[in-house]
Amino acid sequence: MTDRIARLNSRALIRVSGADAKPFLHNLLTQDVETLTDGEVRFGAMLSPPGRLLFDLFLWGEGGGVVLDMAADRHEALMARLSMYKLRARVEIAADDRPVIASWPGVAAGFVADPRTVAMGGRAIGDHVLDATEADYDAYRLSAGVPDPAADAGSDRTYPIEANFDLLNGIDFGKGCFVGQETTSRMKRRGEIKKRMLALTFDGPPPAPGAEVLNGELRAGEVLTGQDGVAMALVRLDRLDGALTVDGRAVAVQWPGWMGRG
Repeated sequence: MTDRIARLNSRALIRVSGADAKPFLHNLLTQDVETLTDGEVRFGAMLSPPGRLLFDLFLWGEGGGVVLDMAADRHEALMARLSMYKLRARVEIAADDRPVIASWPGVAAGFVADPRTVAMGGRAIGDHVLDATEADYDAYRLSAGVPDPAADAGSDRTYPIEANFDLLNGIDFGKGCFVGQETTSRMKRRGEIKKRMLALTFDGPPPAPGAEVLNGELRAGEVLTGQDGVAMALVRLDRLDGALTVDGRAVAVQWPGWMGRG
């Protein structure tokens, strides 16, 4: 199958450079940044102090610094937050105007493997020949059961484990401290994972965001974003057995192979 290639207009870039760039980010983010090498990409996040998701990030090693691939509509907010944390660190924070590109189902020539899962193909920065749209990519992403945290989690509402960051290589539990680390590590250590984002399949157009997922009369979750036939939902893991409905319409949970059951 020929790989599809699309520009992700919903994403934007920030370059963090300078002598302290990697240790500065390492102390803030869920991912190990100090060992990031040029040409490598990792997945991670910035959390609030209580441990909720603020920004999902792809971290690109480049020129000894780090390029952050993030939601375009949160671009200025992240630059402001990084500047707040900067203090006397020897770092420079600047916008980077290059486009973010995705290839799927495989890693096209000139791309780097998506660090979340092999199911998500490849990722690149800079101009490439395009043959698909971001809507095509989103349809593929949903079929692979991978959330879009920027759209599905909002800001400061969802714990990263609920958005499957622990299963998508987005948290390095061995790296030591980061903002929000205490809550995140405790959830993982104690197994206090009651909800996760999972794809739902159904016939017809997607339910409205926020629509309730019901198991009989019990609330089992809420719909997030979606397209015809499939949507992401934040669901309670203890209420998935049985017939599920949304607005009276039958839905089915899809467990992607990269996740396993549970």
